[in-house]
Amino acid sequence: MSREFYYPSADGIHAIHAVEWLPQGTPRGVVQIVHGVAEYAERYETLAQFLTDHGFVVCGEDHLGHGKTVTDGKFGYFAPKDGWNLVTRDVRRLRELERKKFPNLPYVMLGHSMGSFLTRTYLIRWPGTVDAAVLSGTGQEPAPLVAFGRGLTEGVGLMRGPDHVNDLVYALSMGAYNRKFRPNRTTADWLSRDTERVDANLADPLCAFRPTVSMFRDMMTGLQLIGNPRYAARMDRNTPIYFMSGDQDPVGGMGKGVRRVARMFRRAGCTDVTVRLYPGGRHEMFHELNRSQVMEDLLTWLDSRLPAPAQED
Repeated sequence: MSREFYYPSADGIHAIHAVEWLPQGTPRGVVQIVHGVAEYAERYETLAQFLTDHGFVVCGEDHLGHGKTVTDGKFGYFAPKDGWNLVTRDVRRLRELERKKFPNLPYVMLGHSMGSFLTRTYLIRWPGTVDAAVLSGTGQEPAPLVAFGRGLTEGVGLMRGPDHVNDLVYALSMGAYNRKFRPNRTTADWLSRDTERVDANLADPLCAFRPTVSMFRDMMTGLQLIGNPRYAARMDRNTPIYFMSGDQDPVGGMGKGVRRVARMFRRAGCTDVTVRLYPGGRHEMFHELNRSQVMEDLLTWLDSRLPAPAQED
């Protein structure tokens, strides 16, 4: 069973669209999904149904400029300024709303791609407020490259406006991911080996847009924050972290970037860090050919880190 609802965004303008899936019977925990670029919470329906079948409440929101939160036609746009902070606060607000409804349940935050960057920001800003975190399709570009990207997008934004969509900026960032899979069948081969899921993504009007230059700027701002060891050290060291990715995911540097981030977490003092790389898997492991295995592995990890569900009499 699912229900949709809205709550005020931190920007003071928009209403954030959110969805919640409920299990039958007494829930054992809450999993909050934090989605990535050019997608939305309801794309995770299959994962949500799997988790609710195993007793979890699942929730997620559509970020500013995404999904049903968009009411002004500005897809791929957070805000004129301070967008990363606003979206992170919207993620935090959903966590607070769910805590009021389920105050005693273990709480897990699951972020994919850009959502993993937002989740990592959350772990820095509000340490100890989740019981575990899952980072799907994450990575970390070198600091000089991130600084260059932020400078470029800020410059283009100043010249063309924050809601400008720039072909060069896209080609240098997300557009580069598909080159690793030439000859290409589509413009999104890098997402998954499952051609049906790739085609569905390309045909979905809520996914078929390119981010604005200000959104790229905001992401670079976030990457600078989470890539800084001084900030990473603010995380709760006892929060279990599960890294999961395909070893052919260009966002994660074909596995190398995922391992790099995991090492950064360990250097920051995190005591429970698990890395799972799937051979041949690409960026969207929950939409991959072996997604059933991926979901079972996630459940196994959750079972090992969270209290066992209560037994019925």
